[in-house]
Amino acid sequence: MSPVLVGRAAELAVLEDALAAAPGAVLVGGEAGLGKTRLIREFAASVGGGGQARVLLGGCLELGSDGLPFAPFTTVLRGLVRDIGIDGVAALVPRGDTGSLARLLPEFGEPESDAASGEERARLFEVVLTLLERLAERQPVVLVIEDAHWADRSTRDLLSFLVRNLSVAPVLIVVTYRSDELHRAHPLRPLLGGLERVDRVSRLEITRLARSDVAALVTEVLGHAPPAGLVDRIDARSEGNPLFIEALLDDDGTLACELPESLRDLLLAGVQRLPEETQDVLRDASGGGTRIEHALLAAVSGLDDAALTRVLRPAVAANVLVVDGDGYAFRHALIREAVHDDLLPGEYTRLHTRYAEALENDPSLVPSGRLWVELSHHWKAANDATWALVASWRAAADARKALAYAECLTMLSRVLNLWDRVPDAAERIGADHTKVMEDAAAAADLAGEYDRGLKFATAALKEVEAAGEDAMDTERWASLLELRGHMRYEMARPGFVDDLRAAVKALPADPPTVLRARVLATFATYVRFSTDIPEAQAAAAESLAIARKLDDPVAEAQALITLFCADIDYSDYSAATEGTLAEIERIVTAAGNHRVLLRYYVIKSHFLEGAGRHEEAAAVAAQGKELAREYGVARTQGTFLCINQAEPLVSLGRWDEAIAVMNHAMEQEPAVTIRTSLLVLSGAVALARGDFATARERLAGSREIMRLKMKWLKTQDYFSTLWLEARMALAEGRPQDVLPPVERVIEEAGLPDDARYALPVLVAGATACAEIGAPAAPVLRRIEERAAGLTISGPLQRAHKLVFDAEAARARGVLDLAAWDAAAAAWEGIGNPYARAQALVHAAEAALADGDHDAAAARLGIAADIAAGLGAEPLAGQVADLLRRTRAPRRNGAEPSAPLGLTPREYEVLRLVAEGRSNRDIAEALFISIKTASVHVSNILGKLDVANRGEAAATAHRLALFAGSAARSAARSGGGSAANGHGSVAGAPLPDPRH
Repeated sequence: MSPVLVGRAAELAVLEDALAAAPGAVLVGGEAGLGKTRLIREFAASVGGGGQARVLLGGCLELGSDGLPFAPFTTVLRGLVRDIGIDGVAALVPRGDTGSLARLLPEFGEPESDAASGEERARLFEVVLTLLERLAERQPVVLVIEDAHWADRSTRDLLSFLVRNLSVAPVLIVVTYRSDELHRAHPLRPLLGGLERVDRVSRLEITRLARSDVAALVTEVLGHAPPAGLVDRIDARSEGNPLFIEALLDDDGTLACELPESLRDLLLAGVQRLPEETQDVLRDASGGGTRIEHALLAAVSGLDDAALTRVLRPAVAANVLVVDGDGYAFRHALIREAVHDDLLPGEYTRLHTRYAEALENDPSLVPSGRLWVELSHHWKAANDATWALVASWRAAADARKALAYAECLTMLSRVLNLWDRVPDAAERIGADHTKVMEDAAAAADLAGEYDRGLKFATAALKEVEAAGEDAMDTERWASLLELRGHMRYEMARPGFVDDLRAAVKALPADPPTVLRARVLATFATYVRFSTDIPEAQAAAAESLAIARKLDDPVAEAQALITLFCADIDYSDYSAATEGTLAEIERIVTAAGNHRVLLRYYVIKSHFLEGAGRHEEAAAVAAQGKELAREYGVARTQGTFLCINQAEPLVSLGRWDEAIAVMNHAMEQEPAVTIRTSLLVLSGAVALARGDFATARERLAGSREIMRLKMKWLKTQDYFSTLWLEARMALAEGRPQDVLPPVERVIEEAGLPDDARYALPVLVAGATACAEIGAPAAPVLRRIEERAAGLTISGPLQRAHKLVFDAEAARARGVLDLAAWDAAAAAWEGIGNPYARAQALVHAAEAALADGDHDAAAARLGIAADIAAGLGAEPLAGQVADLLRRTRAPRRNGAEPSAPLGLTPREYEVLRLVAEGRSNRDIAEALFISIKTASVHVSNILGKLDVANRGEAAATAHRLALFAGSAARSAARSGGGSAANGHGSVAGAPLPDPRH
């Protein structure tokens, strides 16, 4: 090897700059042999040795097709424990609780919970991130994950989470991978593509060496200038690959006499020059992966320490092997692969048998956590189905404990594949075939592989049913039905309610069981997405009764929340409602289950916002987020509370704060369940501020998600998307396009929270009917019938209903000042400034129609201040247009000037003349009589010294008096329509993802 790194100065500079700009990540790719590891080692030695940063190194391990769950992070943790001790690590994690880390490293004891769930996995991820960030408070941290092309699914998931959630702490994540390994279906490809789109993530591609660098490398290896022609021959043969260059140089520093025909031959050439006994041990070492512990290699080779050291010394001297801690590593994985692939079939089987037997005899030969995965790999390679099955079963249990669900599923699938080859399989593992399929279905559910999970669950159900009705295990059957129902729900497949209903029916009510309480709660949660609210309430009530009878506080809290959600009443926040919420809080707090407690904060903030208590809703959501931070799940479960915080902030007119909250949530790559809500709400704010491009982008994103999501979530996600679609059409002056989304809401009646989510869409429909006029009368009747069937609950819905009634009257040609004033007062009462301003604008139009210009100006003045404060430009433009049409004194007391000697009113009339308007049109637009309009036109003709209206219009166009008229008209159309939408950003029915 060259004593110095050659030709990588630019790449080193990229890494150094990335560290200086941390937080961030660099994805380092390149062909095998180009020196990615050498580059990283050089960088690590530079910044680590110089005290610039703490370097944490971890690598992914190759075990055939088996990934070792979280392998690089386990290595990193083990090294950190060596450096700062277990107490030092504990001081860096939330509340000093290392229970989650015990899933990765047994030195931390036993996991704090045996539960295998998405919540526990989320908490583990947060704890790892918090550990890195707090470590970086002392000095910058460089986390290196090498050979990511071998990464297991869990490692990829954690890596993605860390990269996406780096905040401000100076943490640099460096990931290396072989680009030539990434075939089209390689699982690392989508991860790399996704990470590249994250801010502060860059991709660094290592290229082959130029000829000048090849010459420098050859010179460094030889220690002197190479003889003439040697560099050219090596450059031609190696094509600039540093590994090949070093392999081509013979022991005496000259080019190998016989140039190998293949890469495999080239890499084996250096091995074949070693003593035969050394080659034998290298073949043994190749079966253990790129790195192998000294003790394990001694056990497999049968050599004692002294003999093994003697035999391996030539391999180390020839740089085929390098010493790595308490073991050895092949200088390059390609060398190990070439040696291993050179084994004959019999040698291959015997070698892996020896590995398996050595590990069976002494499990301490590998670090804890690796034993059963390695045994599964070696027994499978040795074609021993029995012990491969047993080891795979145990490896699945370890993976489940480590929350590595995809890897657990892989091991369980292997057990099922081997089952028929092992006659006494059930006795060997202490579980029947159905149990293995149950576990596989559960692992698939947790891994998000619902399609595979459905197949396992259905097959397991058939096996349970095969016992016959009398002998069937009813509880097992019900549990499987509940699991399949959940996965069907997640995949938007029909039959999820039927599965749960059958599960409830199968479980006897007496004696009561925790399983029945759980299934009832799940059934109540899902059936409320249909129209059978009473059935949901009855199921939740029974679940609550069972939980209380069994004195199970967690089940009781879940049942109370489900019962509360089954049919929320937003009536005035009464003592009874407050008492119910207080009781739920008391029980969930006493239960000590953070997942249920966070669900309570979600539900309470959702309720308060729906009841029009915006300040309280925002405060409760913020409290929930703080609690999530304390429990170490701020970036996962805490993200669900972001929408519940952002929605009331928008209602209160604190739009910039709301946008900051939503941007933070979107950076966390939130679940589909919440992403729709974020897109709709941020799209509504963009629309209100006149940013139509962003609003269209958000609407398109929401539509795309809704195509993937289950259709029964209409009231929360589907209706909200339709609402934004309707408002977008109004803003762009397309009232006819509002009617299709409104029709869909008309057709879907009786769903949960119907009034809260349907009313704003119906308001948009009434607005469109007002814009369209008489042809829309039949649609208006249907909209009014749908609205009449709603049960209005609470001040927020009453405010929407007041707007709807006033808008429906406008659609019939009636501008009702009192109705619009009542709506404005209702919005003011619950603190929604934008919705209040919209209502005031309509009230001003009604006042102008009555000829009361002073009343109109007063209302428009308030609306103008609100629009300016919010940055709601379309609404501000609409207000300005209406103010120009009033004859009331100006707000600053001064009459504005107009060109050509015209009065401001004459100037406004000329603008309408230039648009081709008749005197009747002008009178209607400016709320004046036709006669007054005619007088203004005559005065204009005289002042412009023209003979008729056509010449007046031509003069206006020639002088470009109204050059921006088209743009202003478009803005007025967008502003007016958006304002008329009255689904208002402030009163928007935005979905709560976990309600």
